[in-house]
Formats: sequence, structure tokens, C-alpha cells
Amino acid sequence: MKIIHVDMDQFFAAVEQRDNPELKGKPIAVGHDAERGVVSTASYEARRFGVHSAQSIQLAKRLCPQLIIVEPHFQRYKEVSAQLHEIFHDYTDLIEPISLDEAFLDVTHNKKGIELGVDIAKEIKQRIRETTGLTASAGVSYCKFLAKIASDWRKPDGLTVIHPDRALDFIAQLKVEKIWGVGQKTAEKMHRMGIFTGLDLRNTSLNRLTQEFGKMGKGFYEFSRGIDNRPVISEWERKSVSCEQTFESDISENAAVTIHLYHTVQELVRRIEKNDFEGRTLTLKVKFQDFQQITRSITVDHILRNKNEILPLAKQLMQQVEFHSHPIRLLGLGVSNQKAAPPHNEPQWIELELEFEPWDD
Repeated sequence: MKIIHVDMDQFFAAVEQRDNPELKGKPIAVGHDAERGVVSTASYEARRFGVHSAQSIQLAKRLCPQLIIVEPHFQRYKEVSAQLHEIFHDYTDLIEPISLDEAFLDVTHNKKGIELGVDIAKEIKQRIRETTGLTASAGVSYCKFLAKIASDWRKPDGLTVIHPDRALDFIAQLKVEKIWGVGQKTAEKMHRMGIFTGLDLRNTSLNRLTQEFGKMGKGFYEFSRGIDNRPVISEWERKSVSCEQTFESDISENAAVTIHLYHTVQELVRRIEKNDFEGRTLTLKVKFQDFQQITRSITVDHILRNKNEILPLAKQLMQQVEFHSHPIRLLGLGVSNQKAAPPHNEPQWIELELEFEPWDD
């Protein structure tokens, strides 16, 4: 297998700097400049001050007083993303998009008959620069796990190849934070277990890892051995449609919650129609003032399509949330579960986690 992971460098910020030469070389953050605003992407000039994505705009400005906040232009980013995919399709149709600015490509049997994956990656990087004026980093290896790590290795404008013969040595010296699926909490737990590197992870038994991390334990066990059999999936099936909103001020009054819930339902219905999606499970997501987060879900025996069907269920779910003494910071709704619901006389209550999309279009 020859897998390439292409990842654009500081994508949103790079597009803004390209389109506005006055921003070149300056610390910028793409995001909405408000009390609850969040950084979508920071330029490398801003990152030197500790500014990074998912950080609050207010903290970013404290870290970098000269920071320039730029409102996002998502339609422009989508147009550039479409240009990237036109380039990718010249080499392979086995393309798995991860986001607007990154994708996996299976070039094992590529359209141009190029033998080495590294040569394809070089061509793609050059064509991206010529077509868009932007730079990309690329990683090449025999599986998605290592290709992804490789693309991050020499950013920006990097190209790294991890050969099968060198994979185990490469993984051995990795910090566990670099391993797919290891977030901050998982890393902290691994550190308490004495696991700091890929080698430490490899020396931990499968039984221990599954006891501590459940299903992901097997994934960590295999990743530490350079095993990743996941294919590049070119046809992605949408499993949910969702939306969420972070409020400028926390809400705790019945009237405010009802109004925002109503508008969230309207946005969700719009997205359901846009994606022609059919689902039977409605999930409410609530993040409180202290950042504690909960989800509540209900499954019905029919497809959820319109406001008149979804709003009563959303209100029913909200009745399960105590917000009067626990103000709400973020509210979201999602529809999932395309399969028929089990035969029950009453709606079936379940809890699950969904990745919610921000209101960015």
C-alpha cells in the first residue's frame, strides 16, 4: 500500500494572507472577535506567541497583543478545497477527505503509473503551490496512521516518508500524544501508567490496554506495532446532521432557552433538508457555564424531517436538563440513526456522543 496524507499549512490563515497582502508576515487569527469567540486557525507568526486553534479569542489577544483577528470566509475556503480535490483526482479516485484542508490518498495503483509515493507527493505539493499559491505538507507511508503522523513531522511545507523497514523504530521514539486517538485526558492516564513513548506503549500488554481504554486499547496496541488496516474510504456515508451555537452570554431563563432551542431546531431542519438526511434519533447537546457537557437522546419509529416533529421532542429532552441554577454556554441538536427503531410503545431513550458542526455556513 502507498498512502499519502496531504495537510494544508495554516489553511484558513494562509488563504487570508494570500488574499490580503497586508496580512502577510503578521500574527493573525481567523475567528469571530467576540467575548465567546474561538480561534479557528492561527498563522505561524501568531503561534510563536502560543496562539492556537480552539483557543478563546480573548486569551489569544492576551498572549499576543498585536494579534489581528480576521473574520472567516468559509465559501472561499471551500473553493480552494475544491481546487485541491481536482488535483488529487488527477492521481487517484481513492480519496478520503478529513476536512476542507486535509485528505488521505491511496496511490498504490495511481492514474499516472508513478512508482514511488514520494514522487506523487512532490508533484501534488508543487501543483498546489502553482494553482493556489499555498503550501501543503505531505506524509507518505504504507498505512493511514503513519502517513498522518508523517505529514505533521516537518510542517510547514514538509514532506516525510516512513518506510515499512523504519516504521517500528520511528514509532518507538514517538511521544504518545502524537498517536492517533490519544487526547489530553488519555495521555495523562497513560503517563500515570508509565507510558510516555510508542515503545512504552508497545511494551504494554493488550489485556492491560483494553482494560484501561476499552476498544481503543486494541487500536493503541496495533498502532504501536505499526499495524493499521483501515482502507482509504472514498465514498463517505453521512451518519448524522447537527448544529450548535455558543452564546455570547450564558442563558438560564425559560424564555431565553425556549427561543434559542426554537432557532436551533430551525437550523437543524435546514441542514436536514440540505443534506437530504433521514434519521430517527434526536440528540440534545448542552455545555454549561463550567464547561461540563451532557447529551440527551430520544429515538422514535419514524423519520425526523420538520420543525413540527422535532421541536416537541427537543423540548422534551430539554425538560431533562437543569439549567436554572446551571447556566447554559452552548446548545446543540443533531439527528442520527437511519435504521428503523426497535418496536416500542414508548420512545426509546439512549445516550450517545455526536460530533456537532458549528454554524459556519
